[in-house]
Amino acid sequence: MRALPAVTDVCIVGGGPAGAATAAFLARAGLGVTVLDRARFPRPKACAEYLSPEASRLLEELGVLAAVEGAGAAQLAGMIVRAPNGRQIRGEFAAAHGFRGFRDRGLAVPRTTLDPLLLGAARAAGADVREGVRVTGLMRDAGGRVAGVETTGGTVRASLVVGADGLRSQVARRAGLARTLPFFQRRVALVAHYEGVSGIGAHGEMHVERDGYVGLADVGGGRTNVALVVPVARSAGLAGDATGFLARRLAAMPHLAPRFATARRVTPVLATGPFASAARRGWAPGVALVGDAADFFDPFTGEGIYAALRGAELLAPFAAEAARARPGVAVRGDALAGYERARRAAFAGKWRVERLIGTAVTFPALLDRAASVLEERRDLADLLVGVAGDFVPPREVLHPRFWSSFLLPRRATPPRPSAPRLATPA
Repeated sequence: MRALPAVTDVCIVGGGPAGAATAAFLARAGLGVTVLDRARFPRPKACAEYLSPEASRLLEELGVLAAVEGAGAAQLAGMIVRAPNGRQIRGEFAAAHGFRGFRDRGLAVPRTTLDPLLLGAARAAGADVREGVRVTGLMRDAGGRVAGVETTGGTVRASLVVGADGLRSQVARRAGLARTLPFFQRRVALVAHYEGVSGIGAHGEMHVERDGYVGLADVGGGRTNVALVVPVARSAGLAGDATGFLARRLAAMPHLAPRFATARRVTPVLATGPFASAARRGWAPGVALVGDAADFFDPFTGEGIYAALRGAELLAPFAAEAARARPGVAVRGDALAGYERARRAAFAGKWRVERLIGTAVTFPALLDRAASVLEERRDLADLLVGVAGDFVPPREVLHPRFWSSFLLPRRATPPRPSAPRLATPA
């Protein structure tokens, strides 16, 4: 293995979408960038593998959209959510509400395809990507500021360390930024690919039960991503038998079991979680967090990959300023504090929507009530799915007029905007 560089401008820990995108943006800005990941790519990853319509804008900016689509990514027209009472919320990305994303469809693609393409973009931009290197600690200067990383292959000093190392981020923990949300909000997930699942169409599906939910989505090549999410409190029997746990849960769902009657699991069952982890903030002196390392609540809205790419885009200008500043100059903290403000401005509304949806999933009676309205009010369902698709502003479903629709008599013809409105980055 080649020796690690002794010094770099930016050291990024984690080579997934958040780390690879951050590396590409910063290398394009002329910074020396080193990416370290303990895995070797391509590697399987427990993930819903969904990219919202607005994520395509970021893939295009990174120069990989054509390659992702050319690799056989599935095209998703919208989402269907089945509530415990059997009612269905069906929302389309291309709808009459007047908002349009970068694409009218979302994408779904295996991480074994997506991640190498994004790392390729980082390498093409000039980043030094090192696989099979595990970070074991953070280096600090005399003032306590993070000044690099310790790894299995030696130390790397850096003007800025970026933690893009996922849910259980070692960077966040060692920088004193990690926190965990209350136990009752925590969930775990099992993910696998199946072939031959019947009835899979152009919509992603979420099937909510009283004690968890199952997500289904075509990911191309005749495969379906199957993701089971359950509360930690309901995961007894999971340890040591993830495969059997998933099979038993699918067989016990009367409306899903027939669709798996002739299906065949073609990948190992991967487990991830618990979810509901978040950082106290997205930076500390000498270090910044991006992607799941900075915030991840629940996979229900499929926010993860878009948030990783968008977070990288938000971080890049602030990270460049911080990395170029001389050691000890106050602009370091000022620059990263600016990233925190930008991150909250971009994501705060979506975080609120995610938590409202998470509450409805936790208390199924709420979702049953919502589904009973939204099954009939497709205009409202389209808005909600558009927010999940990252192109309808969250304010559209946080506004009192949206929630009043659950109480007031239904209108025969809901009002529509007079002209289409294109989504713009927050």
